[in-house]
Amino acid sequence: QVQLVESGGGLVQAGGSLRLSCAASGSIFSFNFMGWYRQAPGKQRELVATINSGGSSDYADSVKGRFTISRDNDNAKNTVYLKINSLKPEDTAVYYCNVEARLRDGRSYRYWGQGTQVTVSS
Repeated sequence: QVQLVESGGGLVQAGGSLRLSCAASGSIFSFNFMGWYRQAPGKQRELVATINSGGSSDYADSVKGRFTISRDNDNAKNTVYLKINSLKPEDTAVYYCNVEARLRDGRSYRYWGQGTQVTVSS
């Protein structure tokens, strides 16, 4: 099993910045990918950013240039980050970490974090 613990959300004024963190623990051998989704009130959950095992990242068009995904897999830290700059009110949402982890038994599974609220005031 893999546990994901997210942190870093909060209330921030438009134009501000936040860094979200998602720490993974468990019988993890490696990650196929790590990513972030978000879900605004009344809307479907949408993919925001991903980073694959090779370190390549991809972003939703709506966040390109403002969001940066990174990861730290050294020393078993197994953490993925999302740096958010120039926040806009429309970025208000619950942000979820999502990873596909390859476990030590060789099988891969997807896991979700519990979500962290980001609220941007205008």
